[in-house]
Amino acid sequence: MKNILKSIVALLLAFVARAVLHRYHPHIVMVTGSVGKTSTKDAVAAVLSTRFFVRKTKKNLNTEFGVPFTILGVKNVKNPRNPFAWFSVIKSALALLILPNHYPNMLVLEVGADRPGDLARILRMATPEAVVVTHLPEIPVHVEAYASPEAVREEEFSPAYALAAAAPLIVPSDDSYALAMAMRTPAQVISYGTVSDSTVRISNAGFYKIEEKVAGMQAKVIIGSEHGNLVVQGSVGMTQLFPVAAALATARAFSIALPEALQALENYEPPPGRGRLLVGKNGSIIIDDSYNASPAAVEKALITLKTFPHAKRCIAVLGDMFELGRYSVLEHERIGALAHDSADVIIAVGIRARLFGATKGKAEVVFFDNSQAAARALPDLVREGDIILVKGSQSIRAERIVEALLADPADATRLVRQEKAWKRKA
Repeated sequence: MKNILKSIVALLLAFVARAVLHRYHPHIVMVTGSVGKTSTKDAVAAVLSTRFFVRKTKKNLNTEFGVPFTILGVKNVKNPRNPFAWFSVIKSALALLILPNHYPNMLVLEVGADRPGDLARILRMATPEAVVVTHLPEIPVHVEAYASPEAVREEEFSPAYALAAAAPLIVPSDDSYALAMAMRTPAQVISYGTVSDSTVRISNAGFYKIEEKVAGMQAKVIIGSEHGNLVVQGSVGMTQLFPVAAALATARAFSIALPEALQALENYEPPPGRGRLLVGKNGSIIIDDSYNASPAAVEKALITLKTFPHAKRCIAVLGDMFELGRYSVLEHERIGALAHDSADVIIAVGIRARLFGATKGKAEVVFFDNSQAAARALPDLVREGDIILVKGSQSIRAERIVEALLADPADATRLVRQEKAWKRKA
């Protein structure tokens, strides 16, 4: 009964969202992929805001409910049983359809799939004018719900197949899967990344420092004969540069000049829990990557930890990676081997994370059953000069560990998942 009701509500929301789009005809840019969608969506919206009245997906509400909420401009309904919450949705929808409105002329929609068919339902609701694709890894997240990794990548790329001929398709040049699939479309392919023939190429990437302290990432950006300097403050890792490169590629698709686009990105910062730099207890530095974890994302995060300058001791706090299905054991063991090569200490949190210790290596390995136990113990273990990477799947609640390690408790407002309703969950 619950699933039937959910399906009916989703159909009604989709119907109303289509009606709103039919009335206002906004440009639609869709952001899809496995890794980095929310950061990319935010960067793309920042650039497009120089020319358009933009509305973007809030946080990562990218499902068959989140997308119509963005189209209708309503908040997420946190309690679906609350009739007053749905009354506000209905009121907003009727107001858009009946009354004059200053509706956005550009929607930047993050779209995601947990199960087969999720993106097909979203594409029946909204048709993109341009599509931005992020990384499509070898073993994607949510793979346990699909027949194969290829099936996940195919669904995540599917918005590109909805594009009109010669419409902009923005893809990562470092991703062989995305490039190969792009060649199957009649779209105008605009690439971004480190490859030499990228439309938007980033080079000389490295840590950005202020007074010899790491404060973010920097790179040179090259578009044809144009050059510029790119700085992303507050977060570290190559993964922080790809979203802004994708945004510059989107700017090119909409004829926004490089200097104007770079200026629009000056105030951009990655969302909470994505490689954010925080001051930890006892003179340590935290790389807060606690939003979520997939094998590809953890691999990149470990590279960042390994290359972080002037680290006295590298500590990798790694939680379970969920939704990997039959690939779970293999990927946890593989990441464990990489962790031994990148860290001096591995803190494994969760049942699956015990596999991080399956490979023998140089690192000391400490096991905890859950984030609460790790949060109680770790503050006494860290010391001055430690660089601490914290990463785990959402259900591990790795932000609890980050909060326990903060030198200033007030910095908890900068963490992911700090809503009261979420924090009340076990």
